[in-house]
Amino acid sequence: MKILVMGLPGSGKTYLTERLAPLLNAAWYNADKVREMANDWDFSYEGRSRQSNRMKTFADFEKSHGRFVICDFVCPTKSTRNNFNADITVWLDTIKECRFEDTNKIFQAPSNVDYHITEWNDKNHINLAYDIKEKYV
Repeated sequence: MKILVMGLPGSGKTYLTERLAPLLNAAWYNADKVREMANDWDFSYEGRSRQSNRMKTFADFEKSHGRFVICDFVCPTKSTRNNFNADITVWLDTIKECRFEDTNKIFQAPSNVDYHITEWNDKNHINLAYDIKEKYV
C-alpha cells in the first residue's frame, strides 16, 4: 500500500509520518532525506517532477514487496500527484501559506484525497493508523 502524506512545507508532514509509520510497520521516505541522497535541491517545475519520480520509484519498490510505504513530500501539483499514483492520499491542510513563495505560487490544493487533516491533535496518527488498518488490511 502506497501512502502519500502531502502538504505545504511546515504543515506537519514529517511530524505525522514519523509517528504513523511505526503504527503501520511501514517503510518511510522523507522528501528532504531523498533530496539529500540525490544531492538535488532544484525546486523548479522540472526538479519537482524529478523528486516525484524518485519518491515513486522508492514507493513502488516497497509496494512490490508487499509492504506499506509512506512518502511525505509537498507534491505540489496535480501532475506530481498523478505521477506518484498513491493508493492513499493524506493532505495536511494545516497552514495556508509556507515560508517559500515559489511553493505557495505553484501549490494546487488537491480535489480528491482520502484523508484531509485541517488541525493537529495528539491522536491524528493513531486515528489515521486505525482507520487505514480497518479499511485496507
